[in-house]
Amino acid sequence: MAHARSWTAHISALLGLSCLAGVLCFHFPELLTSQAFRQVYTEGFARSLLLGGLVSAFALGTLAILRGRDRRVALTGVGAATLAVLLGGVHIELGSIGQTPWSLGLDWFVVSLFFSALVFVPIERLLGRVPLSPLRPEWRTDLAYFFASHVGVQFILLMVTAWTSGVAALVAFPALSAAIQSLPAWLQFLLAVLCADLAQALVHRTYHRQAWLWRVHAVHHSSRHLDWLAGSRMHLLEILLTRGLVLLPLVLLGFSPGVVNAYVILVGLQAVLAHANLGLRFGWLEYVLVLPRYHHWHHARRADYTDANYAIHLPLVDMLMGTFRLPRDGSWPEEYGVMEAGSVPAGFWRQHLAPFLPRRDG
Repeated sequence: MAHARSWTAHISALLGLSCLAGVLCFHFPELLTSQAFRQVYTEGFARSLLLGGLVSAFALGTLAILRGRDRRVALTGVGAATLAVLLGGVHIELGSIGQTPWSLGLDWFVVSLFFSALVFVPIERLLGRVPLSPLRPEWRTDLAYFFASHVGVQFILLMVTAWTSGVAALVAFPALSAAIQSLPAWLQFLLAVLCADLAQALVHRTYHRQAWLWRVHAVHHSSRHLDWLAGSRMHLLEILLTRGLVLLPLVLLGFSPGVVNAYVILVGLQAVLAHANLGLRFGWLEYVLVLPRYHHWHHARRADYTDANYAIHLPLVDMLMGTFRLPRDGSWPEEYGVMEAGSVPAGFWRQHLAPFLPRRDG
């Protein structure tokens, strides 16, 4: 019951701070919002989302305060929502948005967090494999990763685009590109998923086999509890390396920009789904698509699964590599995390510094 009691206060705080971030996005759109993501939503949608968040933050925060549950946390939510209203709330005038060479994706963070939590928190509460509160151990660390990867999306895109475009300019296959783009969009998409997953699985296996790269990748495997938020725990260097190396073959082969964009969306969705705390059985579909039980075994704290299930989309890729492993009895791992307990420090900043520091043995 302790976790349940703190729900309203923590959700109020999360919504209140998100609303404050949203108001700041209205005040400084050139610096705080992603140019690419602004094309996806309308101003009216953003204002409606802000209004709903403010009302919910006030209501849930007030309820928690009246019940005497986590009052400081609830006051944070109510206070942040109040400050958001004082700074203009939903009535902020939005002028023309200028162009800047870079910007933060604070809008992407707020919207993605809102809808991810709205979908997965209730689903995991109802259909979770194990009873696991959203406020489970190290949730703050994983929320920090979620924040960093979303707010820094523009930086990540710039780095990955510069890398892939530079290589593609040196190595081009016009005839192959024309042949691929002549295919129907749905077939292009399926081929893109297969090509990208092959590249991703090879890169992924290299992380596990090369000592220094494993120190970077071990950050992702340090999660002891898997849920929709745990998939966000990934070192920034790994994000840049993986995104660049996986998207490179798609760019070199000449898949259309629309197909590549669709694949990027799929990656985001499936990364959340694969780590989710969902105890559903999918039968034969588990051998066609990477679903939670399949990827959870990749995170199992068991020596016989340290070299298994590298694919993120298609188990077929692991079958081709000889790394497919999935118990037929429908069982799940009993424990998650790296094999050497304590080999990865706790906390966002310490985990980012760890791969670059001398390793202490013993």
